[in-house]
Amino acid sequence: MATVTELRYYPVKGCAGVAAEQAELTRAGLAHDRAFMVVDEEGVFRSQRRDPVLATVRPTVAEDGRSLTLAAPGTEPVSVPVDTGGPRREVRLFGAPFFGIDQGGEAADWLSGVLGARSRLVRVPPEHDRVTDGLVPGTSGYADSCAVHLVSHSSLEYFNELSGTPPLPMDRFRPNVVVDGWSEPHTEDLARRIEVGGAELGYAKLAIRCAVTMVDQSHGTKAGPEPLRTLARYRRAAAGGVAFGSKFAVLRPGTLRVGDELAVGAWGPSEL
Repeated sequence: MATVTELRYYPVKGCAGVAAEQAELTRAGLAHDRAFMVVDEEGVFRSQRRDPVLATVRPTVAEDGRSLTLAAPGTEPVSVPVDTGGPRREVRLFGAPFFGIDQGGEAADWLSGVLGARSRLVRVPPEHDRVTDGLVPGTSGYADSCAVHLVSHSSLEYFNELSGTPPLPMDRFRPNVVVDGWSEPHTEDLARRIEVGGAELGYAKLAIRCAVTMVDQSHGTKAGPEPLRTLARYRRAAAGGVAFGSKFAVLRPGTLRVGDELAVGAWGPSEL
C-alpha cells in the first residue's frame, strides 16, 4: 500500500518549502501553497531560474494566516501583516496576466536586499479564479500550473540509480506530496484518481521539468547539469520537455497527514 511520507507547501513561489505532518488540502492545493509571489518592479514574477538565491528565503505563515515571516542567511528576519484587501495590481506569470495584492514596503525592501534587485511581494487576492489546464482542470494560486505536485520515492531512487552521480535529494523537484510504497518508478504517471485523507485528486498532466531542478535548494546556487541531463535520456514527454512527477487537480478537499494511505480509483496510460 502506498502512503504519504512527506507533505510540503511553498508559501512564497520560488522560496523554500515548509514541511508539515498535517495540512489542509483546498481546491487550490495545500493551504498557503504559492499564495505569495515575488515580482520585479514591472510585476513580472521572479524565479529561481534567474534568482536562485530565492531558495534560501524561508517563509513562515502564521497559523491564522494573518502574518508572514521571511528569513534568510546573513540578514535579520522580517514579519509583516498579510494584506488581503488592498488595491489589486497586475502581475505576470509566464506571460499570463493575473492580479496580486502588494504586501508593502517593508517586505519589498527586505526582498530587494536579499536578491540584490528591486522586488515586491504580492499575495493572491481572495477572488483569484485561475483555471489550470490538463486532463482534469482545477485551480491554484501562483503555482506554475496545477494545485498538487506528487512524486514517489521509487521514481527518485530509479533516477539516482541511472544518473551515476551523487544522489539528488527530493527537494530538487519541489513536490507537495511524496509517496512511498509503489515498487515501480513513475507509478504517479498512471494514477488518474487518488483518494487520500478524505480528499480526492484527479490527474492533470506530467510535471515538465525546468532549470529550477538544477538549483541546490540548500544554498541557492546553480548546481547543474543534473537532473535534466539524465532525464533527457529516459523521460522525454510526448508533448515536449522532460518529465518527473505528476500534477493533480483537487476534486475534493480534505485533510492530509503523513502516514495516510493512498487508494487509486482509476488508472490510465502514461503521457510520456
